[in-house]
Amino acid sequence: MASFNRVILAGNLTRDPQLSYTPSNTAVCEFGMAMNRKWRDREGNQKDEVCFVDLSAYGRTAETINQYMRKGRAILVEGRLRYRQWTNKEGQNRSKLDVFVESFSFIDSGGGGAGGGRPAAKPASGAAEEGPPPEDFGPPPEDPEIPF
Repeated sequence: MASFNRVILAGNLTRDPQLSYTPSNTAVCEFGMAMNRKWRDREGNQKDEVCFVDLSAYGRTAETINQYMRKGRAILVEGRLRYRQWTNKEGQNRSKLDVFVESFSFIDSGGGGAGGGRPAAKPASGAAEEGPPPEDFGPPPEDPEIPF
């Protein structure tokens, strides 16, 4: 059976990007996005729904997002879903579903001249931006309990 893993999201950053580097000196940028949906229920009342998603970018893509994006800015990203598992400091097994960013576009002007930016260049061979090998990932930063 064939499989397909592609995500395209447009939304606003929920926090400033956080840039760090792996032991092999690969840039890693982690950030969150929110996507809003407005709809009407059967009685005609307007409802709002917000979806929050965690994202990770690597290499030059990570450095560019960190340089130009801030909380509240709009961005369009394309990538794939990734399921991560780790054991926290208390020995509890944890897991998280996030989006591995492969390309992006700035979709607002937000000052600083970054608006309307072109997508990040995709590597010719796919190896340069593919991210570090699995041993470099390590656990995600310690995050509070996810309320659901």
